Amino acid sequence: MTRCPAVANIESEDFRIMTDIEIAKTVKMSPIAEVAAVLGIETEDLELYGKYKAKVPLVYKTRQARFDNPKLILVSAISPTPAGEGKTTVSIGLSQALNRIGRQATVVLREPSLGPVFGIKGGATGGGYSQVLPMEDINLHFTGDFAAIEKAHNLLAALIDNNIQSKSRSLNLDPRTISWKRVMDMNDRSLRNVVVGLGGTTSGVPRETGFDITAASEVMAILCLSDNIEDLKRRLGNIFIGYTFDKKPIYARDLKAHGAMAALLKDAIKPNLVQTIDGTPAFVHGGPFANIAQGTNTVIATKTSLALSEYTVTEAGFGFDLGAEKFLDIKCRVAGLTPQAVVLVATVRALKYHGGKQLKELKDPDIEALKKGIVNLQKHIENIKVFNLEPVVAVNKFTSDSQEELDYICSRCREMGVPVSIADVWAQGGAGAVELAEIIVEKATAHSSRFKPLYELEDSVERKIETISRKIYGAEAVDYTAKAKSALKRIRDLGLENLAICMAKTQKSLSDNPELLGRPKDFVITVREIEIAAGAGFLIPITGDIMRMPGLPEEPASERIDIDDDGNIHGLF
Repeated sequence: MTRCPAVANIESEDFRIMTDIEIAKTVKMSPIAEVAAVLGIETEDLELYGKYKAKVPLVYKTRQARFDNPKLILVSAISPTPAGEGKTTVSIGLSQALNRIGRQATVVLREPSLGPVFGIKGGATGGGYSQVLPMEDINLHFTGDFAAIEKAHNLLAALIDNNIQSKSRSLNLDPRTISWKRVMDMNDRSLRNVVVGLGGTTSGVPRETGFDITAASEVMAILCLSDNIEDLKRRLGNIFIGYTFDKKPIYARDLKAHGAMAALLKDAIKPNLVQTIDGTPAFVHGGPFANIAQGTNTVIATKTSLALSEYTVTEAGFGFDLGAEKFLDIKCRVAGLTPQAVVLVATVRALKYHGGKQLKELKDPDIEALKKGIVNLQKHIENIKVFNLEPVVAVNKFTSDSQEELDYICSRCREMGVPVSIADVWAQGGAGAVELAEIIVEKATAHSSRFKPLYELEDSVERKIETISRKIYGAEAVDYTAKAKSALKRIRDLGLENLAICMAKTQKSLSDNPELLGRPKDFVITVREIEIAAGAGFLIPITGDIMRMPGLPEEPASERIDIDDDGNIHGLF
């Protein structure tokens, strides 16, 4: 398979000005059949989407594992900052490095949402010489999974309004109680609250509703947590819609919606196989956000990789307090998974930001700001240990990092008894994470800790929320608005207290206030409402000002994205 060229001088002017998409275009990709062959997947089993993308049948998930004791490696990060931490880049680089040292590794990632691609990120497929390819396709429409999820979700919305309008088949739904909104895969704050059904009696019954982003759809969560088609249909049928006028709860199965919804997802449920910049196999499947959803790729993709690979490297969205906590408390519990090692990604720049340094000043060496901000790293290390797991810190290197700053982080990690490695994966690909890979192999092979979820499902909803808030965020207490207290009663009345918890919280802080950086203390988490995702199997306490439909920034990334007459896309990074 094609390997990326060695980077002889990462300080050269030519190298520094190359964007991610420019680097990606220098690589000759391997035909996807060759990538599949590395995993033992037969060519005739692939469902091809061109030369470099394919879907893999579900049967491979249940195949006898090709390796004894396959290892699952979780990659997470400190609290995100505008400077970027590069968690996906490190995940890709680690998988490349594991292959480089003779271990058969696959990276399993989420699909990017068009919202952040056109909003802030401008792309989400790694960076430099640790990318998944073809990056333009993956960042845009890919294999159509998001579109299928959107259609399945909105089919249910249409069936709900059709039933309200019906005279002969009405379920007597009370429009005021309907919690199911519509979705689209774009940041559009104007659609958060809308009125539908205007235009007279033939255009439906007027009611208030709104839009969420597709990545926050319960259908997305269900797809990511389903084990097979049967499980998918069961979960879709369990979607809670609202109440009748006589207070009877109504679910999607009551509308006979789940079969048709599952039919729309018949291809989306199959994992997508692509490759990294050096030909390492990569599954990219599912794309829930971690600040407003569960933030992990599909159970099916992860299990498929475990069946076919010696090492499966996967990432969970945003910081450990969000994506990784949900990976462990929701996904691992549902799928029966146990990670053998956890990588915590940090950067000098992000830690200085948490120490009070301004964004435009982060390239300037400042050991004092670093010393103030390293408490954020320390708290996330403590959080990993709460789950009886052992962390490994990967410092994602930037050219602006001073040696003194790198040495300080390493020394503090060693003081905490945590292995640490400097990862230079953007510039060098897998070669920049060989030491990290060797540490991971040692940790995963000697794995003896007993992973334990943070709470029991039988705990009360309040206790589960408080456990997460106190132990992971460091909160002093939890406060509930009147609306949230009403939701708690509704959850008890529906008999849904045993569901897991999927906190919707800002990713910018351990607290629910994005302005509180570092390691905030003596704060109160405020739960303003709680949404029910019975099909996904969790409850969503919504804290602070978090929105399930984001807005675009003042200067959206879409302004830099373009296509030329030859069909070449520019501006993705």
